[in-house]
Amino acid sequence: MENNIQLNEHNKEEFPPMHTAEHILNGLMSKRYACGRAFSAHIERKKSKLDFHIDHELSQEELTSIENEVNDVIKRDLEVWTEYVKKEDMVGRFDLTRLPDDASETVRIVHVGDYDECLCIGSHVGSTSEIGQFRITSSSWKEGVQRLVYKLDNKG
Repeated sequence: MENNIQLNEHNKEEFPPMHTAEHILNGLMSKRYACGRAFSAHIERKKSKLDFHIDHELSQEELTSIENEVNDVIKRDLEVWTEYVKKEDMVGRFDLTRLPDDASETVRIVHVGDYDECLCIGSHVGSTSEIGQFRITSSSWKEGVQRLVYKLDNKG
């Protein structure tokens, strides 16, 4: 699997399956809880974490449901693809405030089939079937912040 490691424009080592799983989880949380995308993320090969502003601690039933839905999306074998559009055309469609001041006038949108889309410069798989099994390994909630830690198990 070493060939799945790629470098992005900032020479940050990335693991495309984990990064793509992050897009799916972010899309689900944003849709289900109207909390927007994670305000903090740390994506690594072995485990990753996302922090969301949310008004309650997620129950075990909610965590299981999230895990199941992410895995259902993965199993759909959705194509992951990119498009480049003018930044000015994305006002209102995406939160552009997180873009660096020196960002180009063209932005890159990563699509996970019909499930999710977001601005991103990272490396991704070509299809969700390449991700493996998604598993939430821990979660915590404190002062309106829900942290989800997850990992990917090998397919098989």
